[in-house]
Amino acid sequence: MRRLVRGRWGASPGQGRAMNLIRLCLLMLLVLAGATVLAIALGETPLSMAQHLQALSQPASPPGEVLWTIRAPRVAVAALVGAALGLAGATMQGLLRNPLADPGVLGVSAVSGLGAALAISAGLAVAPGVIELSALVGALVAGALVVALAARFREPEALILFGVALSAFGGALTALVFNLSPSPVATAEILAWLMGSVQNRDWTDAAWAVVPMALGAALCVRAGQGLRMLTLGEEAARMSALPMARLRLYAVAGAALLTGAAVAAAGVIGFVGLAAPHLVRALVRDDPKRLLWPSALAGALLLVLADLAARLIPTEQELKLGVVTALFGAPAFALLAWRASRSWRS
Repeated sequence: MRRLVRGRWGASPGQGRAMNLIRLCLLMLLVLAGATVLAIALGETPLSMAQHLQALSQPASPPGEVLWTIRAPRVAVAALVGAALGLAGATMQGLLRNPLADPGVLGVSAVSGLGAALAISAGLAVAPGVIELSALVGALVAGALVVALAARFREPEALILFGVALSAFGGALTALVFNLSPSPVATAEILAWLMGSVQNRDWTDAAWAVVPMALGAALCVRAGQGLRMLTLGEEAARMSALPMARLRLYAVAGAALLTGAAVAAAGVIGFVGLAAPHLVRALVRDDPKRLLWPSALAGALLLVLADLAARLIPTEQELKLGVVTALFGAPAFALLAWRASRSWRS
């Protein structure tokens, strides 16, 4: 009967859901492509149509330098960082079964920022790539601690509490670095890094960020079936044939690696990992596995538009990307908390 129905009426329900997911991702890719073109075309320095045509035909011309050497790599890094944060946020919300979870809940962002702050305070900022490497090392250390905890405790509450403690400790050490900073210049550099920005990024930064982000994305996608099983409850997940302990470790390690790579590439940027999954959650019917790729695309779109807003808002000094996402993300977080509190009371 199943074969008859499938042959007569078309694809099975599972195939239909897969096709819907593909169509959703393709649509979001088109929207992201349009936002990318807009972000490359617009900027603080306005270009005429003739200059845009010259940039397309002569990439080495001054307009071409503006578009392909300054704006394009900046937009590429913003898209990569947004995708990493969106995917990490969806993974953490599925793992912790908490719609208010975000990549920073593990404390990886705080420790990664601490690593960058230590490198700047030590005067290592003059060496190319040292700050990014220090931020990534800090993220890996924090991720290793969280992975070790996840291997021992299955309760999501334990991960949340440990992440809060790790984040507070990392923030306290960063404040200590501020306090003991040897010069006002170093203090200003640390503050600028912690506020987040993709300004002055080049294609080397984008290429460097791809490797750890790809590895983190692969781990999160590999954990997708386990995230879906967790929606049935801890007992059902334990009784399933899936290697849930291993899949949990994949989810934690993948989210930590994505978050660390994002902080290393652009500094600390909040609210993207929280908001991106909620923008597409209703379109995938709250399926944590199907939520992963749309969340990554939504995160990339959010950060590309936020960076464009940071460049176009008329201020004497360009706004930091983390400031823009916080200005728009804090009200969104308050709305989510309000809706969650209503569901808890009902």
